[in-house]
Amino acid sequence: MRSTRRSGPAVFRLALGLLLSLPCLTGAVSLLLSTSFLVEFMSQGSWRPLSVLTDEPRVRPLPATIEDPATGRRSFAIDLYARPALLRPPVLVLVHGLSPQGKDEPRLTGAAAMLARSGFVVAVPTIDGLTVLRLRPEDALPVSATVRALRDAGYQRPALLGISLGAGPALLAAADPQTAGSVSAVLAFGGYASAVELLRYTLTGSYTFGGISGRATIHEDAIAQFARANAELVDEAGRRLVDNRDPARFDGLVAALPTRTRALLDALSPGSTVGRLRAPLFLIHGREDPAVPFTESLRLEAAARRAGRTARIEIVGGIGHVDPGWGAGVVTLLRLWSAAYGFRRAAGG
Repeated sequence: MRSTRRSGPAVFRLALGLLLSLPCLTGAVSLLLSTSFLVEFMSQGSWRPLSVLTDEPRVRPLPATIEDPATGRRSFAIDLYARPALLRPPVLVLVHGLSPQGKDEPRLTGAAAMLARSGFVVAVPTIDGLTVLRLRPEDALPVSATVRALRDAGYQRPALLGISLGAGPALLAAADPQTAGSVSAVLAFGGYASAVELLRYTLTGSYTFGGISGRATIHEDAIAQFARANAELVDEAGRRLVDNRDPARFDGLVAALPTRTRALLDALSPGSTVGRLRAPLFLIHGREDPAVPFTESLRLEAAARRAGRTARIEIVGGIGHVDPGWGAGVVTLLRLWSAAYGFRRAAGG
């Protein structure tokens, strides 16, 4: 009888102990999954601890509509990656970079699956302009629409992860007053601040910011692709700019562009709107990035600071554009892990 009378309080104490330790347990799981993700990501799948520890996520369509002032309402497809979870997982909108296949590009689907394995529910829309290297301000609309579709499906306050040029639409959507309060965190991985500076780098290989400057290899095939995709912008003044490879002439040629073209470049520059973000901002950039110079993340961080916002920034070796590798030192890897884990915590993981 004595043991029976004590069993109630004992069970209560056990339940209370488990409840109080739950944050530590879930924090440990999050820590383990974040570390496993980094190992599998940086080894490009040579080591697969995350795949061993977790189940393959399920992929299902998430219906959504875009309210486009120019074309009206239209439907578009989103892929939602998720795996079973006891607790409500953090939610992430993954915004791809230049991707001819959009959300169906194999490396993107692999990244989305890895993020889902690490504990996120991942929504992946297609950004039409990024399938053909033709960015426009309206490319932010699918990102905002994905945030709304997630809310309608019961997923609140997603984080945004913009990869390379996809950081532009992600940041523009996150700064939109109608979306800003619904976003928990923003990570720009290899992103850019200024469309003009991105053009400077693409056309002349030159980059400069805050006393840092350099010159990179020019890729003529990328320039030709850009010119084809933006033919309506390549008038006489635009052609002179596109054909120029001399950094000293660049600013004068930009100033000679039609007013509407210069206004478009301004509208495509998230550095001018980053001060309107309400969510924490994280910036990660590879120092050897051949497509977007790392100075663009420094420019984003400076723009956020001028606007009274703070941003966590890590410029790391061992990563080219968005391609990982083990070239980074231990200290850099720890900084990369810490930033990624900080983003996960800010996202609610």
